[in-house]
Amino acid sequence: MDLFEYARSKTQDKESPLAARLRPQTLEEIVGQEHILGKETLLYRAIAADKLSSVIFYGPPGTGKTTIAKVIANTTKAEFTQINATIAGKKDMEEVVAAAKETKGMYGKRTILFIDEIHRFNKGQQDFLLPYVEDGTVVLIGATTENPYFEVNPALISRSIIFELKTLGSEDIKKLILRALKSEKGLGGYKAAIDDDALEFLADLSEGDARRALNAIELGVMTTERGDDGLIHITLPVAQECIQKRVLRYDKSGDNHYDTISAFIKSMRGSDPDAALYYLAKMITAGESVTFIARRIMICASEDVGMADPNALNVAVSASLAVERIGMPEAQIILAEAAVYVATAPKSNASYLGIAEAMSVVGETGNLPVPTHLMDSHYKGAAKLGHGIGYQYAHDFPHHYVDQQYLPDAIKDRVFFRPGENGYENKIREYMELIHGKNE
Repeated sequence: MDLFEYARSKTQDKESPLAARLRPQTLEEIVGQEHILGKETLLYRAIAADKLSSVIFYGPPGTGKTTIAKVIANTTKAEFTQINATIAGKKDMEEVVAAAKETKGMYGKRTILFIDEIHRFNKGQQDFLLPYVEDGTVVLIGATTENPYFEVNPALISRSIIFELKTLGSEDIKKLILRALKSEKGLGGYKAAIDDDALEFLADLSEGDARRALNAIELGVMTTERGDDGLIHITLPVAQECIQKRVLRYDKSGDNHYDTISAFIKSMRGSDPDAALYYLAKMITAGESVTFIARRIMICASEDVGMADPNALNVAVSASLAVERIGMPEAQIILAEAAVYVATAPKSNASYLGIAEAMSVVGETGNLPVPTHLMDSHYKGAAKLGHGIGYQYAHDFPHHYVDQQYLPDAIKDRVFFRPGENGYENKIREYMELIHGKNE
């Protein structure tokens, strides 16, 4: 490195975004992701022993995919090379592979190739890597915000271990913000302090994205005047400006949180799409987890719509998957569609009541024996025990139905599912009346 390059690197260290300056150098400095980076986990041991095989890191933005790759770069004895799939082409990969072959042949060193945004590579670019990953010319580290099982070549998937990174928790984000304010590499020289409510607000509104939280606190420190006490105070109003969100009277750990989600569910149950959209907007604006909202819609689709419109659950589940893949802000449109569908669908709680009653009966009666004609008869000796004898195959009868006992003897006449007259349940009721009437 010459004098000018040294000067440039030092300037870059000072001028780089806060998230880049604070990027951990060791495994111990990484915050969160204990499920894959705890000291007893496979990934931790592989990195610590410098025995890493090809891996793909998958997770939302700001959860640490690049950070883990940089830690590997700092700790490995292998040659570490990085390219970004958004700007790299086949020529770049050819150069990396050629250098990797030379390094392996001349020095016996492995080459670790980190490809950020690997899902941006087309099939041909991904196929090019296959033989070199397979023969060990390069150890691949891929990072993607998209589900790799949809976006990455299956052959690459089969040669890699997938590690899914989770959205950082609120406490993780708080820890990073406080570290940024104290660290000399971060904002320690500015003598800044943050109020508890501002810290809580930024941690919640960052939605698990460490980069977003650090960008906000850096902006706050850089644009806030020093107080009479010599400190820069990051207050709640400052935090609101930095992350461009207003504070609503909505505490995600308090009563108002439960009141709002309760109103949202009851509005869908009560077939009021306008109220459902209002409470949805309130939760989104207040920084509620979109995955939490999606879970509530799925529950409502099953509990309150049920068999009156079985497609409601399909819509809700599809919305949940789409929200995970797309993220905010577009996720709010997907949640709105699902909430409106559930709110305007015909309603029935027959399935909910049915399983509740069945669970109660199981609790009261214990392990009632299965009727012998329904027992498994696909093994040698079953017939000697009487298992399966007398069973009638429904498809051999009109309407593919035959009247025979399925419940245990002690409760053979119990009824758990009582279809109503709303939506599809009306057709179910008519069909059940038909087949029972035809077979009387």
